[in-house]
Amino acid sequence: MKKYAYIGCLGFIAVITTEFGVIGILPQIAEHYKISIDKAGYLLSAFALVIALTGPFMTLLTSEIDRKKIMTITVFMFLFTGVISSFSPPFWLLIIVRILPAFLQPVYIATALSVAISGAAESRKNGLMSIVFNGVAIAMVTTVPFATWIAGLWSWEYSFIIQSVVSCIALITIYFLLPAMPVKEKKSYGSQIKILAQPLFILSTLANFFMITAWFSTYSYFAEYLGKGKGMSPSMISYMLLFFGVIGIIANWIAGKMLNKNVTRTMAFFLSGTLLIPILLYLSDGNLWATVVVIGIWGFLYSPSFLNASTYMISSAPNALEFANSLATSFGNLGVTLGTTIGGWIIITKGVEYTPWIGFIFGILAFLMILMRSIFEKRNQQISTCNN
Repeated sequence: MKKYAYIGCLGFIAVITTEFGVIGILPQIAEHYKISIDKAGYLLSAFALVIALTGPFMTLLTSEIDRKKIMTITVFMFLFTGVISSFSPPFWLLIIVRILPAFLQPVYIATALSVAISGAAESRKNGLMSIVFNGVAIAMVTTVPFATWIAGLWSWEYSFIIQSVVSCIALITIYFLLPAMPVKEKKSYGSQIKILAQPLFILSTLANFFMITAWFSTYSYFAEYLGKGKGMSPSMISYMLLFFGVIGIIANWIAGKMLNKNVTRTMAFFLSGTLLIPILLYLSDGNLWATVVVIGIWGFLYSPSFLNASTYMISSAPNALEFANSLATSFGNLGVTLGTTIGGWIIITKGVEYTPWIGFIFGILAFLMILMRSIFEKRNQQISTCNN
């Protein structure tokens, strides 16, 4: 039902604004707390690491709770921690309140997707999922750049105020417009966990992990890269985030259509950006307009990555949708953690201009996983044909 998909999308906007809203203000946070940029990056990598380590377990533990209650509690947690963060607490406390909502983020995503496609025909499911995942692109085009722009006008604390306002709007919408949705069909933990032993699912998971690592080795330091690598001002960077997000909304819509036709080819098409963008960023050099064009291509190929990863993983485990989604979120965020960590290390030791090439290496690894899964699928089909 589209109404539920749009409600899930709104909550996703709040979630993504909180998780990635710090990307545009990391330099300001580093300056405020007198720390290096890689240490400021812990605000992103620690958040992602908690999701990676706890996501599947939290999803299993909450799988029997009313879906409206889960979505409401999660968004309230994002609201509460956003308010605390806006008071610029000590850095250690800022990290703690940053990671608290991370425990429930994958639960929200898996639940919102499940609610969106409940009762929908198979041919409509990818389209409804793309509506929910459009929350990523919409956040990138509205709340994230706006929060960055406001932080540039005043101070970084205002970015967290914007995040709190968005969470408040999402919370009110979910509470009043989403009906109670008790879980009717309870699946055993064993029936869901067994997908972890399936080779196709393992390869899909690794493809997701390497792809997100590739993208976030540079994207986590988007502001730092454009500022020091391309010489852009803070206001120009906020405009680039806006442009990036506008392109992303279009990309998510197109990706949703493409996934209905062929999941693997769609995954490979958008993954090609991890190999293409480093080359284009290098060739654009100091040319402003060439860089703007590359950012547009970057936004188009990057934005559907979470939608593609979830759909790709679910296609190998259709009978454990919510658990597969939580694993997609967890391993995606593990990729965010690794990409952010390696990217920060490269910035400190080599320079920010080298970060895109980390993405190139992990992009190749992701392509290898896709190729191996395709080989396994063809072999299984041949075995099935021979047995019949």
